Amino acid sequence: MMKDLLKDYEIILASGSPRRQKFFEELEIPVTIDVRPVEEVYPENLKEEEITDYLAALKAKAFKDDLKENQILITSDTIVYNDGNALGKPADHDEAVEMIRSLSGKEHEVITSVCFTGKSSQKILNHKTHVFFAELTPEEIEYYVSNYKPFDKAGGYAIQEWIGLIGIRKIEGSYFNVVGLPTYEVYATLKEMLQT
Repeated sequence: MMKDLLKDYEIILASGSPRRQKFFEELEIPVTIDVRPVEEVYPENLKEEEITDYLAALKAKAFKDDLKENQILITSDTIVYNDGNALGKPADHDEAVEMIRSLSGKEHEVITSVCFTGKSSQKILNHKTHVFFAELTPEEIEYYVSNYKPFDKAGGYAIQEWIGLIGIRKIEGSYFNVVGLPTYEVYATLKEMLQT
């Protein structure tokens, strides 16, 4: 179905994330990977999905003069939002431990925005998933960070790893969004764009 719609188009995925790349493979959407350096800085007054919307669009700006009529660029950004603070990727071991400690025993949001950019149009969607962590012991947090080194993960954890198995009581919203991409929304949006 999607392959027929895509026959005249090239989808460019501007993401170095192996998890996001794998999702497109599993969705059977062939993509060309093109990652360009962007300084991910946003205005301090932005909150929640305003942050991820801004950063997803910012990543697309690096391609603005290069897109052809038959190309659709996909950029995205994910944050963990906790107590009014946006948690990105931890810089080191100590910051990862502190991030997970701050999430322990509480609910937080994982917010992903996905930006679809064509030569003359742009569409941004976002999705929130509520994640409920159990109380984690300092030993459990230390074990996870030391063994899984989650330094490329927003909020310092990956739901599909050990910490998710032992520490996440429930979620409300898309599981795949917490992994890194709201796959249903991405597929539906792309299908809609290609059919118009």
